[in-house]
Amino acid sequence: MWLSLAFLSAALLGLYDVAKKKSLSGNAVLPVLLLNTLFSSLLFLPAILSAELGLGWFDSTPLAASRGTAEAHALVAVKSVIVLTSWIFGYFGMKHLPLTIVGPVNATRPVLVLVGALAVFGERLNGFQWIGVALALTSLVLLSRSGRREGVDFRHNVWILCLAAAAVTGAASGLYDKYIMTRLDPAFVQSWYNLYQLGMMAVVTALLWLPRRAASPFRWSWAIPLISVFLSAADFAYFCALREPDAMISVVSMVRRGSVVVSFLCGALLFGERNLRAKAVDLGFVLLGMLFLWLGSR
Repeated sequence: MWLSLAFLSAALLGLYDVAKKKSLSGNAVLPVLLLNTLFSSLLFLPAILSAELGLGWFDSTPLAASRGTAEAHALVAVKSVIVLTSWIFGYFGMKHLPLTIVGPVNATRPVLVLVGALAVFGERLNGFQWIGVALALTSLVLLSRSGRREGVDFRHNVWILCLAAAAVTGAASGLYDKYIMTRLDPAFVQSWYNLYQLGMMAVVTALLWLPRRAASPFRWSWAIPLISVFLSAADFAYFCALREPDAMISVVSMVRRGSVVVSFLCGALLFGERNLRAKAVDLGFVLLGMLFLWLGSR
C-alpha cells in the first residue's frame, strides 16, 4: 500500500511543479509562496477545527487529526522551518531556470536521502543501490553540459546554487519526516505545518517583498491555487505512506522523484523549452538510476 501511495504522490508532485512554474513566470516569488501556504492552510483548516473543538467531522477517515501536545507542535514547527527554507530556495530556482533542468536536478534528491538514511537510520546500500547513486551523479554531470547550451553554468549560476540548497534541505526534510511520522498522525502534521508556514511566510513577505514590491510586482494567476491543491494531495499521500510500518524513506523518496517525468513532458509541451534531446538522455540516466535504487530496495 505504501508504494502505491508513493507513486500517487509522485504524479501529483509533477503537476505541482507545472502549476508552480506557470505561477512564477514573470511573477514575484514571495507572494506566490505566501498564497500557496494560505490556500494549503485553508484546505486543512477544517481538520484542525474538528480536532481542537472536538467536533468529530472526520472521525474514521484519513483526515481525522488528534489534539497535539506541546512536544508534537514543536516537532511540526521544526518541520515547517526546514520545508519553508527548501521552498524559498526552490521557488527562486524554478522561476529562473527551465523546467526541463529543474526536474532532473530535483530527481537526484533520493541520493541525498539514501546517504542520510545510511547515516541516521542505519539503512545499508547494496550493489544495485550504489549503481543507482552512480547513475544519478552521472546524470548531473550530463545535465550541467546540457545546461551550458542555454547559458546555465552549474558551477557559477546562483539559481543552480538555489536548487542545490533546496535539494539539501529537502532531503533533510525527508529524513525528518521518517522520524516524526512514527510519532504523529498525517492529518495533524500536514494541517499544522501548513499553518505554521503561513505565519512564517507572512513575516518573510512583509519584511523582504512589501518594501520592494514596485521592483518585483505580483500578478494573480489561477495556477496559484492549483499549487496548493496538488501539493497538499501529494504530501498527504506521502505522509500516509510513511505511516506504514514497513515503509522505507529511501524508497519512498526515490519513487516521489518520478514526478520528473510529468514535469519534463509538460516543460516540453506547455512551455516550449529547448535542447530536449540532450536533456532526455540526462533524464534517462536519472530514471535508470531510480530503477536500480528500486531493484536494490525490493
